[in-house]
Amino acid sequence: MVSESPVFLPCLLGPTGCGKSAAALTLARMLPLSLINADSRQVYRDFPIITAQPTAEEKDICPHLLYGFLPTEKKLGAGEYSRLARAAVAREEAGGRLPMAVGGTGLYFRSLIDGLAPIPEVPEEISRCLRERCRLEGSETFHARLAEIDPGYAAKIHPKDRQRVCRALEVFEATGRTFSWWHAKPRRPGPYRVLKIGFSLPLPELERRLALRIEEMLEKGALEEAEAALKRCPDPKAPGWSGIGCAEIFLFLRGGLSLAECRALWLKNSRAYAKRQITWFKADREIVFFRPEETDDIYEHILQSWNGGKAPEKKFPPA
Repeated sequence: MVSESPVFLPCLLGPTGCGKSAAALTLARMLPLSLINADSRQVYRDFPIITAQPTAEEKDICPHLLYGFLPTEKKLGAGEYSRLARAAVAREEAGGRLPMAVGGTGLYFRSLIDGLAPIPEVPEEISRCLRERCRLEGSETFHARLAEIDPGYAAKIHPKDRQRVCRALEVFEATGRTFSWWHAKPRRPGPYRVLKIGFSLPLPELERRLALRIEEMLEKGALEEAEAALKRCPDPKAPGWSGIGCAEIFLFLRGGLSLAECRALWLKNSRAYAKRQITWFKADREIVFFRPEETDDIYEHILQSWNGGKAPEKKFPPA
């Protein structure tokens, strides 16, 4: 019995604000793409402007999947994202289109491509309680506790990495098993032939782009968008409010920041997040990096990997 060929899956990765979405739309005019969101912020329904989701006009260019569907009070973990994204890839490929994952959330890409350790979902009350305690007691204190429970994993992460420290402790509290134990379990990789395309920009250039994008978002109605979302979900601890831009505007709307302070903090946090994303993607030796405007070169790179350098002969359905 001959096994089916793996699905060809190009992935467009890069830090926030580097031009991934614009490049993907340019490529969609050249290839029969269906774009699958791989950004943990762009899943939220209430924040299309603040999270730079595609507009209605842009969605007319090609199919866009997993954008703007999640309510603010919900959380989309990597495991659930993987399930939804793999179903979307299979559906679009079966329909004769070329699925391409686009985004900047490294864990989403990892879950889609390589699979994740089969860790059960942690109840939100456990996560919320541990995050609040960590905020009050400090990540170094929590890291010391983790070192007693799971010394192997604790040695891999920095004591100030609050997110990973809390995640490991919440998994232990919810399951009674350590992170190391769960990660030793077998994973289920996706059935894909993956092409990883990354965007690389000097940090000063990226920072200028981020500053400009923040001003554009404010001009387009980011504050009004957040005010409407606040009426629907006033809980500052809701997952949708934790994103960069959303969190800073929430503080402004509640009187905790002036607008100038909101802008400055938004840019500072965006820059710091972009640096973390750059570090994550640079560690992946499978990524071939381009500048975002090099779409002709990216097109040729995709064709070479997908179809031996030849334009596809089959006809594809319209977007």
